[in-house]
Amino acid sequence: MGTLTSIDPATGDVLGTWNTHSDNDIQRSVDAAHEAFQAWRTSDREQRTAMLVAVADRLTERREALAALATSEMGKPTAEALAEVDKCAWTARFYAENASDFLADRIVDSPAAQSWVSYEPLGVVLAVMPWNFPFWQVVRFGAPAIAAGNAALLKHAPSVTGCALAIEEIFHDAAESVNAPRSLFTTLLVDEAQVGAVTTALINDPHVAAVTLTGSERAGIAVATAAGSALKKTVLELGGSDPFVVLDDADVERAVEGAVRSRFLNSGQSCLAAKRFIVAGSIAEEFTSRFTDAVAALRVGDPADPQTQVGPLARLDQVTALEGLVERSVSGGAKILTGGARRPGPGAFFEPTVLADVTTDMPAFREETFGPVAAVIRAVDDDHAARLADDSAFGLGASVWSADLERALAVGRRITSGALFVNAVVASDARLPFGGTRRSGHGRELSEEGIREFTNIRTTWIGA
Repeated sequence: MGTLTSIDPATGDVLGTWNTHSDNDIQRSVDAAHEAFQAWRTSDREQRTAMLVAVADRLTERREALAALATSEMGKPTAEALAEVDKCAWTARFYAENASDFLADRIVDSPAAQSWVSYEPLGVVLAVMPWNFPFWQVVRFGAPAIAAGNAALLKHAPSVTGCALAIEEIFHDAAESVNAPRSLFTTLLVDEAQVGAVTTALINDPHVAAVTLTGSERAGIAVATAAGSALKKTVLELGGSDPFVVLDDADVERAVEGAVRSRFLNSGQSCLAAKRFIVAGSIAEEFTSRFTDAVAALRVGDPADPQTQVGPLARLDQVTALEGLVERSVSGGAKILTGGARRPGPGAFFEPTVLADVTTDMPAFREETFGPVAAVIRAVDDDHAARLADDSAFGLGASVWSADLERALAVGRRITSGALFVNAVVASDARLPFGGTRRSGHGRELSEEGIREFTNIRTTWIGA
C-alpha cells in the first residue's frame, strides 16, 4: 500500500495525503459495484431520474467548495472552476430529463408479431480520468452511465485525489437520498507505481463490462490493448491538436477573441483547445498582431484570484515538457512573439506564448501542446489551409472562421475531426455527441449517442 499526495501547483504546498487501496480493498469495491448493478439494472426510470436530480442539487449546493478544491489541486482559475461545476450540474439535469427518451424501446415493423430494439445496461463501467477537468470528465461519463442502469468505478488522476473523493461523496449522498445502492459509484485510490497492473486487472475482472478513458495517447493504447484482449468495450477520448482556420474574409476581431478563449482556457490544458492557428496570408499580419497583443495582456497569477485568467500548469514536469517543445520549435525556426518561457518564482507557471513562422516539421505543429502556447501558421489559400489543418495524426475538433458559411463548411469537410465548429470555439455540450477520430480516440460521450455507448443494443423478436 502506498500514498497519494496532492500538491498546490501555484505554491508547491502539500494539500493532502491519502493511503491507496490494497488489492483486497479494490476487489471488494468491484464486487460491491457488481452487486449494486444487479439491483440498479432493473430500477425504474423515476428512481434513476431522481438520483441524477439529487446529484445536480448537491453539485449546486457545494459549488463554491468544489470549485475551490479544483483551483487548489490543479490550478484552475476560480471563474473557470465555478463554471465547470455548474456545467456538471446542468449535464446531470440534462440526463435526468432526457435519459428515458434516449433509452426508449424502438419498435420495428417486421414479419414478427412484435419486434423492437432496446438499450440495456452493460454492468460495471471502469473510468480512467485525467486531472484537467477533475469534475466534468467524471460527470460526463458518470451521469449517462448510471442513468442507463450501470454502476461506475473511477480511477482518477492521483494529483486530484481530493476532487475524486469529493465527487464520490456527491454520488453517494445522492444515491442514499433516493434509496439507491451507495456502491453505484466508487472511487479507487491506486498506487501510481501499480496503475498499469491494477487497471489491466480491473479490465480483466469478469464483473467489469466496459472501460472509458480520457487521457494521453499512450494511456489510451495501454487500455485499448488490455480491453481488446479481454473483449471489453472501450470509449477513448485522447489527445488533440485542433486546427483553428481563419479564412481571408473572416471577422478578424471576432476570430482573435475566439482564438484567445480557445487556446488559453484552463491555462491551455485542454485536449479540445485550438492549438494550431492556420491563417490566410492576406490577413495573417493583422490577426497575428492582434492575437499577440491579446495574449500578452492576459493576467497570469494566483488561480484563486477572481481576476486571474491564466493559472499554473498542473505539475512542474509539464512546465519542463512545454519548455522543451518551445525550445525545439524555436531551434527549427519558429519565432517567439510573446512569452516563451517558464515564469520565475514558485509554482508551475508558464507565460502565455505565441509562436509565429511555424512549419509542419516543428513540434509545435506535430505534437499536442498541452499548455498556454499557440502556433501560428500561414496558409496560401483555402486549399492550403484545409491541407494544413488535416495534416495531423489527431482528429478531435476543428474550428473554421469565415463570413461565407458554405466556404467555411467546404474547408471544414476536408478536415477529419469528431466535431466541426464554424465561427465558434470548439466545446463539449451534453446535447451533442463528443469524441475523436484517428489518434484522438473512438466512441462518443454525451447526448443520446454517449449514453448508448454504455448499453447493450438488444433485438427482441416475438414470433407471429
